[in-house]
Amino acid sequence: MLERTHLTIIREVDRQGSLTAAANVLCLTQSALSHTVKKMEQHLGTAVWDREGRNLRLTQAGQYLLALANRVLPQMEHAEERMKQYAQGQRGTLRIGMECHPCYQWLLKVVSPYLARWPDVDVDVKQKFQFGGIGALFGYDIDILVTPDPLRKPGLCFEPVFDYEQVLVVGPGHRLAQLPFIPPEELADEVLITYPVEIDRLDIYNQFLMPANVMPKRHKVIETTDIMLQMVASGRGVAALPRWLVEEYAGKVAISPVRLGKRGIAKQIFLGVRETDAAIDYLKAFVELARESDWNATGKAV
Repeated sequence: MLERTHLTIIREVDRQGSLTAAANVLCLTQSALSHTVKKMEQHLGTAVWDREGRNLRLTQAGQYLLALANRVLPQMEHAEERMKQYAQGQRGTLRIGMECHPCYQWLLKVVSPYLARWPDVDVDVKQKFQFGGIGALFGYDIDILVTPDPLRKPGLCFEPVFDYEQVLVVGPGHRLAQLPFIPPEELADEVLITYPVEIDRLDIYNQFLMPANVMPKRHKVIETTDIMLQMVASGRGVAALPRWLVEEYAGKVAISPVRLGKRGIAKQIFLGVRETDAAIDYLKAFVELARESDWNATGKAV
């Protein structure tokens, strides 16, 4: 019979790269782990790894079992943690995944009243996922996904929580600052600063530049909002960000928002959850609180 222990071993050997390292993590001797692996392969009637000197390479059967382990084990671990929390009279931890780099300021304004209303629920925020945000939801690594670009999949539901406009951010005295709106071709001579996100997922590219067959002079990647805006303020480039975020920083940094195109770029932030979890009280309360928050032009909850 295929057991959870077998899946755990397969996952850990893949993570650590060797039986020796996996044995240390699993608190086993190498001989004990090797014996378990041998019995598992005998029982399954097929090899899980091919031995190439000191290296191990998953066979086709091993690759199938690894994929199974990566799907099943996180769900079991999540269920065990949830049961432990129930047994201790706790509601649990709300794990929020972020696919929206500039949304931390918004998230903080939602989390603060949420924690006050739900004192027996902890909040954790994750930004990097092994299989992307959707994979993290399906894999039970997170409970809520914050994203401006929902990918509709069976088993998931997405709720829009607020609208915003994506704008170009320029520094003081920039040649584009006084324009009523920016045509795409105006960015051909600009250094465009963005978060470290694939180009095909950046709105400034897929909704503005690429349809007009225009590319910026140079593309620069910066991870943090504060540094990005300092770079813009110092004339080192331009950026595309939500208007509410730009307005919030405008009092601290010398920057200005300008509309992208005559009609602008309208966006929404969505919260995605698993359909099976949508009725959980503390998770549902977070979605409702986020949806009911009224956001004005400065990005402040009112």
